[in-house]
Amino acid sequence: SDPTLERHFKGHRDNVTSVDFSCNMKQIATGSMDSSVMIWNMKPQMRAYRFDGHKDAVTSVQFSPSGHLVASASRDKTVRLWVPSLKAESTAFKAHTATVRSINFSADGQNLVTASDDKTIKVWTVHRQKFLFSLNQHINWVRCAKFSPDDRLIVSSSDDKTIKLWDKNSRECIHSFYEHAGYANHVDFHPSGTCIAAACTDNSVKVWDIRSHKMLQHYQVHSGVVNSLSFHPAGNFLITASSDSTMKILDLVEGKLLYTLHGHQGPVTCVAFSRTGEYFSSGGSDEQVMVWKSNFDCAEGIDDFRLQHKAAPSLQAVGSSTAQPPLTPSEHRSQ
Repeated sequence: SDPTLERHFKGHRDNVTSVDFSCNMKQIATGSMDSSVMIWNMKPQMRAYRFDGHKDAVTSVQFSPSGHLVASASRDKTVRLWVPSLKAESTAFKAHTATVRSINFSADGQNLVTASDDKTIKVWTVHRQKFLFSLNQHINWVRCAKFSPDDRLIVSSSDDKTIKLWDKNSRECIHSFYEHAGYANHVDFHPSGTCIAAACTDNSVKVWDIRSHKMLQHYQVHSGVVNSLSFHPAGNFLITASSDSTMKILDLVEGKLLYTLHGHQGPVTCVAFSRTGEYFSSGGSDEQVMVWKSNFDCAEGIDDFRLQHKAAPSLQAVGSSTAQPPLTPSEHRSQ
């Protein structure tokens, strides 16, 4: 059945830039242009925590795999690690010489990767925040950097119109994917680690195989810049967030658009599935954070996951007309 809007949280005073779920689903972390990190508790009676420590916009937040820490990146050039509780203890370090655009924990929780407008990607230890190395081949701002599920690779996207795949151990760039029409705001690995998806400023979503370097799928379903995306943990769905004020759920196995979700007024800036995929959360320039129940069937898991390469050409002109009727806010009252 269709996704349903379960909760929405108000408290940020400017655009929400980033959202993430804790592993136990009890908390959601968000960052905002208002310079704060908020921790929202899923229990209805529990109040949110606001962490004020950054001196400028927060660009990216993520829970550590264990859920004991939240990392945040900011325009103030620092990274902070917070304990997501009332006391809000935090440690800060100057990570870059310009805006830090993204932060990501390795799957083992030992390392962090940061991406910056200083054109570099840096890898750090979580314990004592020790600098390990930097990756320096981008020639413009780096928007996003993520570890692969097995922590052996890093993917990054930059305003230089490339998406680069790096070997974490040799620290070499293995491959560059070139974007012609725009650049990728956001990139991530498929849970299987075999492909990457990019949310692009040319309004498209692209999926590439990291071994053959072939583009597997190209979705042109949004009418605005795509700001963020998140893979369902089972690997068969991808959710995207766009400045056209919608989110879209793509069925990767069938290679088609499943749902169009309307909830935010104005651009949807960030989106993330929960660790089980049962929920997803979105944030927008309307300062709102929304939590949705997925409700879609994901019986087939990652083992029999096969991307439909053949489906790609037919997607060039797919609009919401070919999907089920777009879900409107009126259909999204909490159950």
